[in-house]
Amino acid sequence: MFFMMFSRLALVAACVGVLSLVAPVTASAAGPSKGKVAKKASRPRLVCTGTGKARRCHRERRVTITNHAVTQDELRGAPIARPSGRVHVFVPATGAELDVNIYNDDGSYNQESLAALDQLWACRKTHEVRAVDPRLYEVLSTITDHFGRRVDLYSGFRFQQNEGSRHFHASAMDVRIEGISFQTVYDYAQTLDPGGMGIGRYPNMSFVHIDFRAPGERSVRWTDTSSHADGSDPGKLPSRSWVRKPNS
Repeated sequence: MFFMMFSRLALVAACVGVLSLVAPVTASAAGPSKGKVAKKASRPRLVCTGTGKARRCHRERRVTITNHAVTQDELRGAPIARPSGRVHVFVPATGAELDVNIYNDDGSYNQESLAALDQLWACRKTHEVRAVDPRLYEVLSTITDHFGRRVDLYSGFRFQQNEGSRHFHASAMDVRIEGISFQTVYDYAQTLDPGGMGIGRYPNMSFVHIDFRAPGERSVRWTDTSSHADGSDPGKLPSRSWVRKPNS
């Protein structure tokens, strides 16, 4: 009898030992326990250039861009109706605001209005002003008429490292409309393209890029979900050769 009781106790002890070994594995397989913080995704790599006071650091830009050329069937076939000419623009970076009409009564361009708009499109890095492609203002007027709201301009003309950008050629704009989703603006902008336009959406910054391509280039669409961890965009930095020296 004593031997049988001893054997049962030994068997129970063995089972308890096995369970104690299995239990931690089971808990681990089920996932982290409450209070355990999951490992965060790694941040973009820090890149530094220069030495001493000239040393500058920024987070590496993670570029994720998808683009495609537009087929003829996707372009607008009918001519775009002449807009009212009203352009109401606000520049968040400077606080400047302008509400003008780009047309004279006879339908010609109002040069004073165009010049005033060109000032809003000036490069924020170099303060350089260039005559903007007036077709861009006509598209902006059409967008203003359609949504009935002021358009916020986030970037216009730029002296920058990427001289192939349409911003460099004063034929591009990055815009947002308060209270209207960037996707809605993007979808409408596409209906205005008769050919030769570039239209991109930037979900992380909630704005839409609209430009007129170089003569002969096809229309393009793209989505840019790049990570700008340090709040900057390397493509917007002016080339050293274009930076104006004081009193020059």
